[in-house]
Amino acid sequence: MNVASNRDIAKAKKKKAKGQESWLETIKTVFWAVLIALLVRTFAYEPFSIPSGSMLPGLLVGDYLFVSKFSYGYSRYSFPWSPKLFSGRMLEGKAERGDVVVFRLPTDTKIDYIKRVIGLPGDTVQVKAGRLHINGKIVERRRVGQVVVYEREEESGRFRETLYQVYVETLPGGRQHRIYERSDADFGSDNTPEYVVPAGQYFMMGDNRDNSCDSRFSPAYNPVGPNGQRCSQVVGYVPFENFVGRAEFLFFSTDGSAELWEVWKWPFAIRYGRLLMGVR
Repeated sequence: MNVASNRDIAKAKKKKAKGQESWLETIKTVFWAVLIALLVRTFAYEPFSIPSGSMLPGLLVGDYLFVSKFSYGYSRYSFPWSPKLFSGRMLEGKAERGDVVVFRLPTDTKIDYIKRVIGLPGDTVQVKAGRLHINGKIVERRRVGQVVVYEREEESGRFRETLYQVYVETLPGGRQHRIYERSDADFGSDNTPEYVVPAGQYFMMGDNRDNSCDSRFSPAYNPVGPNGQRCSQVVGYVPFENFVGRAEFLFFSTDGSAELWEVWKWPFAIRYGRLLMGVR
């Protein structure tokens, strides 16, 4: 074997070693990226999308938001696949009336819901003739206009054009947010029993009051609504353990006019005015 052949072999070995080193570096980079993303998702912020209009007008279908995982501490539902490592919450925070929360549905903990905290442990909550009452007092609301919305019904999946009255609601404690009301005479959602929220649990409601399956509906109370249907996923009281996190801000929003493959339409489908908007 001549000197040239030895050099060729040495070069080939060096090239192979560099190739193996490159692959190892790539694997290490991917590993650390996945680990960091998993840690951020578990302990800091987790992304969620809004699939229905139950939180109109504040949250729109096609909004993407981050929830803070650290706001309420950590439960088994803070972790991927919800392992049964412990019960309750670690580093427990405090949920406030008016918070917008992502939680696991008590009747099916594989499903994530997003609603607003209306009733705290020990509160009495009731809706009478369309008006929300907390601890025996009617909650103040102020009409600020009306709007026509073309939306998808949460339960049936059908689309319809609906006229809503828009109110600013002021919860006990002073926090304000906007709500939609179709009317004050929807049988199921506008006239409920009086609920007494148990210790360690919360009463949740959607801001789109006549198109939201929430704590007003439970296995014991699930009447037929004005559309002739019942809530297929009842909520009832929500244990604090089921809270995933508090909705903080939007990082993306699309009006749905562009399919994933219609790249040329993407710039026109983005709701630029909603990007990085805080959730109230």
